[in-house]
Amino acid sequence: MTDLKKIKSKLSKIVVVGTSAGGLKALVKLISLLQKDFPAPILIVQHISPDATGSVLLDKLNKLNKLICLHAETGTELKNGHLYLAPSDHHLMVAEDETILITKGAQENRSRPGIDPLFRSAAVAFGNRVIGIILTGYLDDGTAGLAAIKRCGGICIVQDPAEAEYPDMPRNALNQVKIDFCIPIAEMSGLLDRLISTKTGKRKAIPKDILIESEIAMRVLSDLDSVNALGQQVPFNCPGCGGVLWEMAKGSTSRYRCHTGHAYTTSSLLADQTMKIEETMWIALRMFEERKNLLTTMGRESRGASSQAALQRAEISQVHIDRIRAILLADGKGTTHDMPQ
Repeated sequence: MTDLKKIKSKLSKIVVVGTSAGGLKALVKLISLLQKDFPAPILIVQHISPDATGSVLLDKLNKLNKLICLHAETGTELKNGHLYLAPSDHHLMVAEDETILITKGAQENRSRPGIDPLFRSAAVAFGNRVIGIILTGYLDDGTAGLAAIKRCGGICIVQDPAEAEYPDMPRNALNQVKIDFCIPIAEMSGLLDRLISTKTGKRKAIPKDILIESEIAMRVLSDLDSVNALGQQVPFNCPGCGGVLWEMAKGSTSRYRCHTGHAYTTSSLLADQTMKIEETMWIALRMFEERKNLLTTMGRESRGASSQAALQRAEISQVHIDRIRAILLADGKGTTHDMPQ
């Protein structure tokens, strides 16, 4: 890692923001309230689909005429009054020389761009000069990143879940991290002005596990030694690549990593497992239906014992079809929804 003491920073503070569902509206409101020529760079990760461009959000933010809003690009030097948006299907991170780094590393918490990689890298590069903000969104991406910011001496802010369109992300952060401020978006502008104008104290040493996780994401490492240093292997497989998972030893709740770089909170791991199971069940349903149709055709075209055997096997396939269909349509309460035949 770079010797941080040798780097003379041009920036007093940096603001990093993470959001997901409902984020466009929340970000427009937040940026609209900021002073023009905001005295810090702002880096934003919003979960978007891989085929999206993010141009709609950038256009809306630029029309506010408050900040210069750009898609983030590797090597860009961070500047005050500029907003950098993570490109789709890529992680946005901050290098230790305070420039932008864009990678296509493994997904974290089922997302790329992921909030945790940005927050973690900012904590490593800026230490106690980071202000991290979590806005509306599903599940809990960004919680571990806020914890990293907090452990490095930075400030953690979450949107009041009561006003968030999707309160999961703010609420999970509140439940797992000692948050400094939980406020509505309308109050964030004044708070940011005060925090940025406040001098920071002596910088804390960056914890080793945060350094390791940041390096894994930035260098897109496949490194057994690194993940072994972070935790212990557990009898779970990574839904992203099928590899073994390690449970992280740090934090108030369990997190998991594989050696290729995929990372999960317990909630995101369960969600990804559920999705993979559903995909597999639909494939199994299709294959059983194809098998039943083929056996039915064989039964109709055959005679005697062969015809009867084929039709019996088709009936058994229908039993499996009904069972799989019931599982797929279960809503978690032991009931099922109607499905067109």
